[in-house]
Amino acid sequence: MKLLTFKKNNDIKLGVSHEKGIIDVNEASQKLGHGTQFDLFTVISDEQSYEELKKVVSEAIHQADNTFYVDETDMHYGPCVPHNIEKIICVGLNYRKHAEETNAAIPEYPILFNKFGNTIAAHNQEIILPKVSNEVDYEAELVIVMGKKAKDVEIDNALDYVFGYCNVNDLSARDLQMRTAQWLLGKTCDDFSPLGPYLVTSDEIEDPNNLTIKTYVNGELKQNSHTSDMIFNCKEIVSYISKHFTLKPGDIILTGTPEGVVLGLPENEREWIQENDVVEVEIEGLGKLRNIFQTN
Repeated sequence: MKLLTFKKNNDIKLGVSHEKGIIDVNEASQKLGHGTQFDLFTVISDEQSYEELKKVVSEAIHQADNTFYVDETDMHYGPCVPHNIEKIICVGLNYRKHAEETNAAIPEYPILFNKFGNTIAAHNQEIILPKVSNEVDYEAELVIVMGKKAKDVEIDNALDYVFGYCNVNDLSARDLQMRTAQWLLGKTCDDFSPLGPYLVTSDEIEDPNNLTIKTYVNGELKQNSHTSDMIFNCKEIVSYISKHFTLKPGDIILTGTPEGVVLGLPENEREWIQENDVVEVEIEGLGKLRNIFQTN
């Protein structure tokens, strides 16, 4: 399933995208006599809630009634991960060609850092460029969304703990990031992790390390790579992190960006994100995340 959230009457609602349209699942549940009211975190963390959701969606798809479908042209997306997640974990320099373009050594172990909840933003949301930076860069990344508590899991079954996957633009203020040895400042400006448009359940992604990954800026292709270029693949990442601390349902892992970022270009060719730029991140099977950038 392709899960999403949208804003309605000042509330965040849960939806499912289908070829027939976007289903307001709580509206469908009520009209079909189920009565269950769903929220994203419960669907991710509770298997029974997820199974009930699948029943409601299956029934809704086969109904002639279309009153529980949402008009996407007037719809405002919310973030496709829950607001009450505990951890946002990032993996740095995790694509071989990206490490090479930035003249960085190939890591022996995953380089981990974190972002905070203030960075989470939605598909189609306007992003305000921070006044303190002149070098904001795009980074297309695959996100792992955990569905089960994971501690000390082995590589072979690590993906069994994953609920699904989504796109993120791991925005980076390079001048702030490189100011010190710690990257955090350049990664945690407000709205620096737009996600979406969908959270796609893991049953629809046969192999997360066999997907094309792209970034477009104002329609021009800037990043064009493949998740098979990851130095540490998705199951290795989940296993490695779980050996050091517990992963919980809803936690997200940003798995690194491929080559093609602004930072990888010669200094005289670097064109940082500017006002009115439209940046789109597209990963095979996960839809296309779109944001426009403005100054305050």
